[in-house]
Amino acid sequence: MSRVGKQPISIPEAVTIHIEDNVVTAKGPKGELSVEVNSDLTLTMKDGVLAVGRPSDEKYYKSMHGLYRSLVNNIIEGVTKGFEKRLEIVGVGFRAEMKGKNLLLSLGFSHDILFKPSANIELATEGNNVIIVRGIDKVLVGQVAAKIRSFRPPEPYKGKGVRYAGETVRRKAGKAAA
Repeated sequence: MSRVGKQPISIPEAVTIHIEDNVVTAKGPKGELSVEVNSDLTLTMKDGVLAVGRPSDEKYYKSMHGLYRSLVNNIIEGVTKGFEKRLEIVGVGFRAEMKGKNLLLSLGFSHDILFKPSANIELATEGNNVIIVRGIDKVLVGQVAAKIRSFRPPEPYKGKGVRYAGETVRRKAGKAAA
């Protein structure tokens, strides 16, 4: 059985779960999210615990079992705590600042980049070189963080660019070291 799929999902008191057909909707203090679950999987709710079941041990159902359990768990965690990704900017003269709700990035190009986040995403900066992306949807938070990183990904020679907090960049020796 799937190690992830067989784990039950405990539902906090502040969250209400509504299951209709194959759509799970979670409503909590931070907002409301829903996910569509494969119709072959079964969802059972008992005593504040949600369990995901599969019809057989076929490879397809094994893979779907863990996936949809994780997706349902992510929406429950999102409406209670939310998700956050931190990005660091490394490089001389590289900086980020907030202009209202938009993010202004100076990344060494001839022009500054003005990034407008989607409605469900909140951006913040700490100092000039840390960007914080917050939201209730884990996928959307990851996509926005990846988009910001894609403006200037870390390069392997000096390590300059936008990277995730804690990300290690493999450095190459330049031609002077050869």
